[in-house]
Amino acid sequence: MRLLAFLLALGARPAGLTPRNHRISLHVGDRTRRYIVHVPPQAREGRPLPVVLSFHGGGGTGQSMQDYARTDRVADREGFLVVYPDGTGRWRRRLLTWNAGSCCGYARDRGVDDVGVVRALLDDLARRTRVDARRVYATGLSNGGMMAYRLAAEAGDRIAAIASVAGGMVVDSIRSPRPVPILHIHSVDDPRALYGGGLGPPFPFTNARVLQPVMDSVSARWVAFDRCPATAAVGDTVRGRPGSAAAAHTATPITYGPCADGTEVVLWKLTGAGHVWPGATAQAWQEYVGPPTDVVDANTLMWRFFSRFSLPR
Repeated sequence: MRLLAFLLALGARPAGLTPRNHRISLHVGDRTRRYIVHVPPQAREGRPLPVVLSFHGGGGTGQSMQDYARTDRVADREGFLVVYPDGTGRWRRRLLTWNAGSCCGYARDRGVDDVGVVRALLDDLARRTRVDARRVYATGLSNGGMMAYRLAAEAGDRIAAIASVAGGMVVDSIRSPRPVPILHIHSVDDPRALYGGGLGPPFPFTNARVLQPVMDSVSARWVAFDRCPATAAVGDTVRGRPGSAAAAHTATPITYGPCADGTEVVLWKLTGAGHVWPGATAQAWQEYVGPPTDVVDANTLMWRFFSRFSLPR
C-alpha cells in the first residue's frame, strides 16, 4: 500500500484491475467496509472507465444486488465499472442497511457516515484502476435508492448523476454545489415504498416501519433545485407485452428539462409492478415486494440517462 501511494505521488498510473469481479476491503474509521467491483473487458484498453455505484436495498448485500439487478451485462457491453458496496448491520454481513437520512435500520441508528465511506471507496478504487472521475454515477434499489439520493444531495462534487429505483429522498436538505441530473423509477402500486408517501408496512419478521416521502414531492424538490421548467414533457406510455405476466403493466416517462447546466429530472412512473428492479426476474421475497416487471429495463434506462452527463471540468 505504501509503494502504491508512493507511485501515485510520482504521477504513476495504477496498472488496473483485470476484467472480472474483485472483492475488496478497506478501513474507514473504525470499520472494515467491503465492496465488489465488476471490471468489464474494455479495461484491457487501459483508458479510464466510468463508474456506477449500485447500492443494495435494506437487508441485502453487494452480492445480492449484483445477482439480482444484473447490471454487469450492460457494463460489459458499454464499458463501465460497477461497484456493489456492502452497507452495515448489527450481525456483521447480514441485514445490512444504508444511512440515507431518516432511513434505515442499523446504519441510521448508529449514525454511520456512508457518504464519507463512498468518498473513501472512490479514492480507493482510483488507486487500484483507471477511473473517469468526471463520470461517476450512483443507483440503488429501495434503501439503496435513498442512498443514491443522499449522494446527490451531499456529494454532487463527486457524483455526476443518479438513478433511484423504488426509493425516495429522505434527507432534509440538498447541499450539492451543482445541479444534479436525477432519474427516478417507481411504481404507483409499490406495496412497500409507497408512491403517495406515508408509513410503509413492517419489514418481514419485525415491527420496523419506514415513513416514505411523497414521490412527486421528491421530484418537485429537485425540479426546483436544478432550476427546471415547471411544466414536464410527458412521453408515450410503454405497455407490457401481450400474453406476458406484465401485460397489464405500464411505464410513462415524465421529463423536466433542460434544467440548469443542461441537467434533467426524469420520472418513470410505473403501474402494476411491485417494489422491484424493472427487468429483473422474480425473487424469493415476492409475497412481500409484489410482482416483478419487464415493461421497461432499469439497467437500460439508467445507462442511457447516465451516459449523457458528466461533471464539469
